[in-house]
Amino acid sequence: MVAATIRSGTVADARAIATVHVASWRWAYRGALPDDLLDDLSVEEREPGWRSVLDDGATITLVAVRGDHVVGFANGGASRDDDAEASIGEILSIYVTQQEAGAGTGRALLVAIQDGLRGRGFEGATLWVLETNARARTFYERQGWAWDGSRADHQVQCANRPIVRHATEL
Repeated sequence: MVAATIRSGTVADARAIATVHVASWRWAYRGALPDDLLDDLSVEEREPGWRSVLDDGATITLVAVRGDHVVGFANGGASRDDDAEASIGEILSIYVTQQEAGAGTGRALLVAIQDGLRGRGFEGATLWVLETNARARTFYERQGWAWDGSRADHQVQCANRPIVRHATEL
């Protein structure tokens, strides 16, 4: 399979990102999050949020494109954690369609978003992942990320299920 192309996201990508976001949550989190939460996700509700993120430029948003279709995305910026130093960035989201899982697209997005954070002067980065998401945790750990011992359950969008923080140096 030919590698997907990674590029900066634009406001014109908002709907495509929202579509990937909803679809990826539904396949990746089925069984880990309540079905009604996943079934109630809406591209129409997520699109304005992505439009705003892409318009304000406070974070980096990258898209993976195969042909004319967005098949994945990553978003990152300054860490939101209370205990983070100014030199720490955060990967806020990284998702691919189910068809892209295992094709190298997620890894390409991870490398590219890390490069983007490094380019903004960050020396390290963190990300939060569902504690029970063994597939994602293994993916990040294979790329050199490690659980830093932090655990929380404050993410409403994750039904307040336990999440753990992984970290890496950039």
